[in-house]
Amino acid sequence: MDLFANLALGFSVALSPENLLLGFIGCFLGTAIGVLPGIGPISTISLLLPLSFVLSPIGGLIMLAGIYYGSQYGGSTTAVLVNMPGETSAVVTCIDGHEMARQGRAGAALTIAALGSFFAGSVATLIIAVAAVPLAKVAVNFGPPEYASLMLLGLLASIVLANGPFFKALGMIFLGLLLGTIGTDVNTGAARYTFGFFELAEGLNFIPLSVGVFGITEILANLERRRHETTTTERLGRLWLTREDMRRAAPAVARGTGIGSLLGLIPGGGIVLSTFAAYMIEKKLSRRPDAFGKGAIEGVAAPESANNAASQISFIPMLTLGIPPTASLAMMMWAMTVHGIQPGPSVMTAKPALFWGLIASMWIGNVMLVILNLPLIGLWVKLLRVPYRMLFPTILLFCAIGLYSVNMASFDITLAVILGLVGYLLRRFGCEPAPFLLGFILGPLLEENLRRAMLISRGDPMIFIERPVSAILLALAAGLVLLLVLPRFRRSRQEVFVEEPS
Repeated sequence: MDLFANLALGFSVALSPENLLLGFIGCFLGTAIGVLPGIGPISTISLLLPLSFVLSPIGGLIMLAGIYYGSQYGGSTTAVLVNMPGETSAVVTCIDGHEMARQGRAGAALTIAALGSFFAGSVATLIIAVAAVPLAKVAVNFGPPEYASLMLLGLLASIVLANGPFFKALGMIFLGLLLGTIGTDVNTGAARYTFGFFELAEGLNFIPLSVGVFGITEILANLERRRHETTTTERLGRLWLTREDMRRAAPAVARGTGIGSLLGLIPGGGIVLSTFAAYMIEKKLSRRPDAFGKGAIEGVAAPESANNAASQISFIPMLTLGIPPTASLAMMMWAMTVHGIQPGPSVMTAKPALFWGLIASMWIGNVMLVILNLPLIGLWVKLLRVPYRMLFPTILLFCAIGLYSVNMASFDITLAVILGLVGYLLRRFGCEPAPFLLGFILGPLLEENLRRAMLISRGDPMIFIERPVSAILLALAAGLVLLLVLPRFRRSRQEVFVEEPS
C-alpha cells in the first residue's frame, strides 16, 4: 500500500508543468546527443551541470536523468542508419541493425529498438520502485566499515569492467583518488596538494574537471578524427512490424530486459556488458544462429532492451547506497550534493518528493522517448548531416559560459583547459576516463569512511572482517582481484570490451 502512495506522490511531482517541460528538454537533448556520435551524455551532462544549479533540485535531476537514458535511445538511430554507434552501448546494435537497414528494413529495426527500450525502461522503473525501499532499509544499518568496503568493491568493479587493459584503468583510478585528496584535510586542517593556489583550498572543483576531461577532451578527439561533413543513410522502409517480427522479437526483448536489470547494478561497464551478454545469449538460444549478423531482428531487440534496462537500473545503487555505477551518474550524484542532498538511504525519508518524483519521471520519460524517436526519425537523419566544424565552437562557448557562471572565476576556465589537454593525452595513450571520474568522486568518501572506521576500532583493521556485511563485500572485492589473474577471464574481457571504430 505504501508503494502506491509513494508512486502517487512521485507522479504528482513529475507531472507538474515545470518538471514535465524539463523532462522533455532532457529527453530531447539526450536523443540528439545519442544521435550525434562523439559528444556523448557524459560531456553534455558536464556542460549542463551549472544550469541545473539554478533549477529546483528535482527539476535539475529530472533533466539530467532524461539526458542520461535518452542518449541510450538515440544511439540506436545512428547504429541502424549509418553503422556508427552514437554511444558505446549501441555497438552491438550495429551488427544486425545496419544489416536490416541495408535490406530496406531500417524502419522495423528502429521500431523494435524503441518499443523494446520502452518495455525495458518500464520494467526497470518498476523494479527500482519495488527494490528501493527494502534496499534502503538495509543500507540504513551500514556503518563506516560497510561503506568503505562497498566503495572499495565499486572501484575494483569499475577497473575490472573498464575498456582497455586493466592496469591502465587501475592507473586512472589512482589518479582520480589522488586528485580527490586536493584541498584541506577535514581532520587536521592542513592544506594538501594545493601548491599555493587558494582556489584549491576547498578541493578541486568538479565542474572544471568534468568539463575538461570529458567536454574539451572529446572535442579535441573528434577534431583529430576529421569526421566527414556528411553521412550516407539508408532508406527507412515501413515502420510497422510484421507478425513474424513480433513473434521473434518478443522473447528477445523479455530476455534482454532481464539481463540488463541484473548487470546494470555492476559499476563501470555493466551497461555495455549487458548488451554483449544479451546478444550472445540470444544467438545461442536461437534456432537460426546463422541469421545473426545478417539482419536478425532479435539481434536488435535483445541488446537495445538490455541497454535501456541497465541504464535505468543503475540508478538503484546511486539513490539507495550513494555509489554511482557510471561516470554520468557520478555527475548527477555530485549535482545532488551541491543542492545539499546526500545520496544514500536517507534521501528516501528526508526528500521523499525528490526520490519518488525522479522515479516517476523515468516512466514518463520513456513515454516521451517513444514519441520522440519514431515520428522524428527524419529530424535525426538531418541532424546527422550537421558538419562538426559548426558544432564544436558552439560547444566550447557553452563550456566557457557554464564554467564561469558557477563561481564567476576565470581560474575555472584555465583549469578546465589544462585538464582537457591532460585528458586528451591520456586518451591518446588508451586510458579510459570513466574510472578516473569514479575514483575522484568515491575517493574522498572512501577516505572519510575508512578514517571513521579506524577511529571506531581504535586503529584495529579487523573491524572490516568482524562485521559480516563488510566481510562479504571484501570477499567479493577479493574475488574480482582473483578474476583478473585468470588468463581466460582476461582474454574474454578483451574480446567483449572492444570498441568498434567510428
